[in-house]
Amino acid sequence: MKKIFYIVTLTAVVTACGGKNDSIESIIATKNIDKIRAKKATVSEEHKTLEKQMILLDSAIAVIQGNKNLPLISTLTTKTQVFNHFLELQGNVQTKQNVLIYPEMAGTLKRVYVKEGQKVNKGQVLATIDDGGMSSQLAQLKTQAELAKTTYERQQRLWEQKIGSEIQYLQAKTNYEAQVNAIKQAESQLGKSTIRAPFTGIIDNVIKEQGTVVAPGMGSEVFRIVNLSNMYLDVEVPETYIKSIKNGKEAVVYFPILNDSVTTKIRQTGNFINPSNRSFSVEVSVPNKNGNIKPNLTAKVRLNDYTNNEAILIPQSVISENANGEQYVYVAEKTEENYATAKKKIITTGKSQGPLIEVISGLTANEHVIKEGARTVKDGQKVEILNQ
Repeated sequence: MKKIFYIVTLTAVVTACGGKNDSIESIIATKNIDKIRAKKATVSEEHKTLEKQMILLDSAIAVIQGNKNLPLISTLTTKTQVFNHFLELQGNVQTKQNVLIYPEMAGTLKRVYVKEGQKVNKGQVLATIDDGGMSSQLAQLKTQAELAKTTYERQQRLWEQKIGSEIQYLQAKTNYEAQVNAIKQAESQLGKSTIRAPFTGIIDNVIKEQGTVVAPGMGSEVFRIVNLSNMYLDVEVPETYIKSIKNGKEAVVYFPILNDSVTTKIRQTGNFINPSNRSFSVEVSVPNKNGNIKPNLTAKVRLNDYTNNEAILIPQSVISENANGEQYVYVAEKTEENYATAKKKIITTGKSQGPLIEVISGLTANEHVIKEGARTVKDGQKVEILNQ
């Protein structure tokens, strides 16, 4: 601004000189080097006189206002707030209810009652296997059991009347009990001819068609059933966080493919440290109300490992470090309405989240930390505050 003023002033001087017979233009037109040099010396002296006058005027203004060369700063006011720190990791969605259903007996797949994508309830009949006449055998056993029961009851009444021998009574009793056990065993075996849902879920795949001969063992899978409502995220957490990652703590799960996130909690932490990567497993519940989340889906998870309900947070950009490795900031201690004195404060910092960092010691609430201009001020220097 001063340079502009000098140029304008010099132009005015030149213009004023131009009104005389010995104007600059006329002197230059003479091409007389002595006259041109003499005119230059005169104008230079006038310029120096004006510079001295400007210096005197600036000094007077500075004395009156008292803000000569004051650094311009902006501040932020510290306050206590809740600070949650999150550990960011990656994991895969899984479900413990994702199983293949095998037949428990050999035979022809007589009837299939469900189709792929169908929702089924626990215990619902999915298919039946030809029992090979086992139901007829069971009916015969029940008939024999009825006869054995009648014989046993009659022998019991006779024995209570002291009629007949004890051995006849015991034989009738043993025969009846054996028939009852045979029925139970046959019913259990016959029950294997019915394939039922082990839990509530969705039939993901019907592997064997009706009429196929099946048998217990590998390669005879009949259905795959999946429950998508009880999902979880399996995460490997470094062992250094074993004290801070606990059951019930908050977790935020983000699915990049779905561009969606859910807030949930940690439901289980492992008790074993994997020696290969020095980590322990953590299970995070994953609600799946709309059914879009599938097993093995990749997700990013943020686990809450630290919370301070009265934390003081400041931008990391305002922190400097001295030669001793100490961190410090400048605070503005007000002396007038828009003026203050910069004061250096040594601080101790804690965890950071994004651009903010927690101040553990050195600052209290309602202090004015210098934000813009923090790198240009000095301890004890007077500053002018712009954001007031």
